Amino acid sequence: MVLEYIIITLYTISLVLILVYAIAQLNLLINYLKAQKKKENLPTLDLSDIKKIPYVTIQLPVYNELYVMERLLSNIAKLEYPREKLEIQVLDDSTDESVESTATQIEELQKTGLNIQHIRRENRQGFKAGALKEGLKTAKGEFIAIFDADFLPKENWLLKTVPHFKDSKIGVVQTRWGHINRNYSTLTKIQAFALDAHFTLEQVGRNSQGHFINFNGTAGIWRKECIYDAGNWEGDTLTEDLDLSYRAQLKNWKFKYLEDVVTPAELPVVISAARSQQFRWNKGGAENFQKMLKRIITSNNISLKTKLHGTLHLLNSSMFTCIFLVAVLSIPMLYIKNEYAHLKIYFLVMSFFIVSTLIFFICYWFMYKRTYGGGFWNFIKYIGAFFAFFSIAMGFSLHNTIAVLEGHLGKKSEFVRTPKFNIKSLKDSWKNNKYIRKRPSLHVIIEGLLALYFAFGMYSAFTVGDQGGDFGLFPFHLMLFVGFGYVFFKSIFSKA
Repeated sequence: MVLEYIIITLYTISLVLILVYAIAQLNLLINYLKAQKKKENLPTLDLSDIKKIPYVTIQLPVYNELYVMERLLSNIAKLEYPREKLEIQVLDDSTDESVESTATQIEELQKTGLNIQHIRRENRQGFKAGALKEGLKTAKGEFIAIFDADFLPKENWLLKTVPHFKDSKIGVVQTRWGHINRNYSTLTKIQAFALDAHFTLEQVGRNSQGHFINFNGTAGIWRKECIYDAGNWEGDTLTEDLDLSYRAQLKNWKFKYLEDVVTPAELPVVISAARSQQFRWNKGGAENFQKMLKRIITSNNISLKTKLHGTLHLLNSSMFTCIFLVAVLSIPMLYIKNEYAHLKIYFLVMSFFIVSTLIFFICYWFMYKRTYGGGFWNFIKYIGAFFAFFSIAMGFSLHNTIAVLEGHLGKKSEFVRTPKFNIKSLKDSWKNNKYIRKRPSLHVIIEGLLALYFAFGMYSAFTVGDQGGDFGLFPFHLMLFVGFGYVFFKSIFSKA
């Protein structure tokens, strides 16, 4: 009986935490809807006078980006901004043949009068954070724009972002990510779905009420003074962008999020690349929770509500631990429910927690409608997209839980870059990409076993109880079976 109560306790705590997170998301939705009705028209910098135009440095941190470097540099060279007020730093930590081709292209761009430098380091100390910090030593710009190798800002990007620094307390202007290969596959659609939720619901919902948001590592621009005042880039977490963002906002710097300025980028098209990206983001989130929680709680500069939202923001990735626990324990809970009649009231109360899923369903609908439009048929499509997203997100829960636990426990690991592919259509192939991880990890085998475990959960629905079965958790177990099965088979068979 002791084991049963341990299972019930862990299951209950996890459900309660998920509900708390869902309520916070609902609050962000309310904030988002209010922000849509009340658009700010703040004064902006006048870029018509060349003497008053601020100097901008563009930093391009890259590492072994053979397939996208030419596209990146060609695109950046087209940005509209006075040449005498612009410099570009290619912060190249590469160790492969891309170094030579990048150097050749940079030399060609320099001949056109573009101020672009190829900056190399002897080691990768601090990884991306270290490269950005190194470039900052010689950066001439008052403002520092940063783009990862797979981002393709539009020609007027600087003209749309720099003017928002009129307020001297604004330290960062962040733009929304677009997806050039959104419809390439189920995997890219799922990633786009999740990122769209972040860049609409969460970024606007927090920013509109003055709560902390994060610079997303790319497609944004910093005031150099803000970077230095916040303590500069640090490489002790895997999400240096989230780290510096919180340190800056704790020092009262404001962040400006531009939902209407979209910066297109490429989504990972193979699951091993998506896994490495998810692992880095989720572990980095947990690392930053450990690093920042005390500073947030003890800060006298921010409101209680901002502290609460900030704490939940840093716990975003930790929700995967709760999801994983609820998933794994749901099958034992099915048997406990049908063996202990005196717990009937408890299980009636627990059924209330389906409201968490309903909240997510409502919140994400507004995000989906923002991208695809409303109407009956789009709503029908949304239902399919939502449950596909939920299933596959749960399929990643073991992988992400391991990342989160490593982050909370302080286990250090190398910054693993996400391979880029330069793929635009189904005709393009990624099979020969040299950066793809060839061997799936042991985690993948466990994910396959979990798919079978949740198949057993579906079977159990027909066998438990005396009334011909208990199908309350059948849809949940079906989604888990689909999610873990998808992640397992894609990880095993979608490799070069």
